[in-house]
Amino acid sequence: MSRIGKEPVKVPAGATVAVQGGVVAVKGPKGELKYTLPPGIECKVEDGAARFTRGSDDRRTRAFHGLARALVANMVEGVVKGYAKALDIEGVGFKFDKKGKDTLALSIGYAEPKLYKIPAGVDVAVGNAGLHVDVTGIDKELVGRVAADIRAFKPAEPYKGKGIRYTGEKIRRKEGKTVA
Repeated sequence: MSRIGKEPVKVPAGATVAVQGGVVAVKGPKGELKYTLPPGIECKVEDGAARFTRGSDDRRTRAFHGLARALVANMVEGVVKGYAKALDIEGVGFKFDKKGKDTLALSIGYAEPKLYKIPAGVDVAVGNAGLHVDVTGIDKELVGRVAADIRAFKPAEPYKGKGIRYTGEKIRRKEGKTVA
């Protein structure tokens, strides 16, 4: 039995979990998320907790048992609390700028700013005079992917530390070339 899969997912007050036809729907104060269960995995909601069982012990079903439980637990936490990732930019002339509701412009040393289309379900807030960005939403995977996509435009380099980094991320600095 999967150690992660056999743990129940507690459903806090204000959130509801419903299972219908292999689709788990989670509703909460921040929104609603849905997830289709993999074949062989079943979910039952009772006593304020969602419990996951698997139909067989073949390798593929065992692999999905803990995964399904973890994804639903993330959904419950997302609709109750939400998720956030913070990014900082460092470099002379580097900055974030929000253009309208769904576009983020990144001035990162190129002739034209790089534009990033913000997907639905994620909010991006620019702060600290354009040097800081907060990515928030209810879907953990989507928030992480958006933050990673923004960081991928110009990851912090190890010599001067210029680029985009997660808040609190330590960039291992390298020593530059020495002149003889």
